[in-house]
Amino acid sequence: QVQLVESGGGLVQPGGSLRLSCAASGSIFSIYSMGWYRQAPGKQRELVANIITSDSTNYADSVKGRFTISRDIPKNTLYLQMNSLKPEDTAVYFCKAVEKRGSIYYNYWGQGTQVTVSS
Repeated sequence: QVQLVESGGGLVQPGGSLRLSCAASGSIFSIYSMGWYRQAPGKQRELVANIITSDSTNYADSVKGRFTISRDIPKNTLYLQMNSLKPEDTAVYFCKAVEKRGSIYYNYWGQGTQVTVSS
């Protein structure tokens, strides 16, 4: 199993920056991919960005050019650098890890961290 703990959320003014961190522990060597999702009040959880073991990345169109996902493998930590934040980025941000065991994939989620963009 994989355990995930997010940190780094908070209140920031529009145009500001935040960096989220997600520390992974447990079966880290079987992690296939990791990613960030977010969920705003009354909305469905959506993909923000993800990264697979080959370091290929994917971003939601709404965050391209503003957010950067990265992974520090020795530290078992996933990051999300968020720049030029907008009020519509306000949401609870969740870290997700996909573990691959043979041909079966398992999803793990962190507890979430609140990001609020407001003046």
